[in-house]
Amino acid sequence: MNEPCPKLAITMGDAGGVGPELALRVWQREDVREAGLPILMGCADLFARVAKENSLDLPETIALSQLADIPLGSDGFIVDVGELDAAAVQPGSYSGDTGKASYETMCAAIDAALDGRVDAVVTGPIQKEAWMQAGITFPGHTELLADRVGKAQGSAPIDVRMMLASETIACVLETIHVPLADVPGLLNTESLAKTIDMAGRAMQRRNRRRGSLLPPRIGVCGLNPHAGEHGMFSHHEEENIVIPAIEIARENGWDVHGPLPPDTAFTPAMRERIDVYVCLYHDQGLIPLKALSFDDAVNVTLGLPIVRTSVDHGTAMDLAWKGVASEKSMIAAIRLASELVESTL
Repeated sequence: MNEPCPKLAITMGDAGGVGPELALRVWQREDVREAGLPILMGCADLFARVAKENSLDLPETIALSQLADIPLGSDGFIVDVGELDAAAVQPGSYSGDTGKASYETMCAAIDAALDGRVDAVVTGPIQKEAWMQAGITFPGHTELLADRVGKAQGSAPIDVRMMLASETIACVLETIHVPLADVPGLLNTESLAKTIDMAGRAMQRRNRRRGSLLPPRIGVCGLNPHAGEHGMFSHHEEENIVIPAIEIARENGWDVHGPLPPDTAFTPAMRERIDVYVCLYHDQGLIPLKALSFDDAVNVTLGLPIVRTSVDHGTAMDLAWKGVASEKSMIAAIRLASELVESTL
C-alpha cells in the first residue's frame, strides 16, 4: 500500500478551543484520509485527553524528527510539538500557556512545510489574546507566516494576502488586522494593484482546477459610502488610489469592476457578476463572507511558497470539547489544501 499524498499538517490551534477536537474528528473521516495523510500537530497529551473526553479514536504519536521517514500505509499520525501541561488546560479557557503552545505548533508546521516534510499546512483556530499573553507580537497566523517564511528565505517578511473563499463568495483583503482608523493611510495604488493581481491569479488557478478557462471577474470595493460619490463622502481615496490601481490591473489583462459601492457590492445580483472581491479592510470582506458562508469558508494565504489553508472561524470557546462544533470549515480547508498541492505537482 502506497503512502497517501499529500501530507497535510493539521495544527491543533488553541488547546482550550475547538481546534484539537475538530482535528481528531476529521482525522477519522474516510474522505479526509482520501485527500491526503492527516498529520495532527500539537501536544500529544492534550490530544489524548480530548479524545478520551469525547470518545474519539487516537492516531499513533510520532516525534517531529520522524516526519521525514514516516511509515508507509498509515492513515494518520499525531506529531508531538509544543510545551504544554495538558492536565492544566481548561476547555473553554485560554492562557499564555495555550497561546505559547499554539504558536510553537504553528512554527513547527511552517518549518516542516518549508523543508518538504509536509506538503501543506491546515491551521486550527488560535486565540489571539493568548498569543499576546504569551508575549508573542504577531497579531495572527498570516503575519507569522509572512515573517517566518521571509526569514527562512533570508529576507524581510514576504508580501502576502489573506483570501477567504467558499462556493458562494470569495474575498481578498488589502489590509488585515489593523485598526479601522489606520486603513486610509495604509492604502496605496501599487499595493492595491498587486492585491488585484494576486486575487486574479488565485481565482484563475481555481477555475482551471475546475476545468474552466474563463477569466475571473474581479470586483474592487470602494473605501467610502457609495464609493465616495466623486468626493462628496470621501477624501478622494477612490479617485487617487483605487481607480488608478484598477486601471493598472486592466492594463495587465484582468477583468476588473469598480470601485463598487460597498453597500451593494455583495447583493445576490452582484455576486452573479463577480467571482472574487478585493476588499480594502478586514470587516468589509469578512462580514458578508461570514454571513453567507460561516460554516464552510476557507482562509488561504496568497503569496507563500508553501500551501496554507485554515478554518474561517474562531476558537469557539463556548463549544470546546463538547462534540457540537461543526467540522465543515476544517474539512473544506483540508480539501482545498489537497487540491492546491496537487495542482502544483
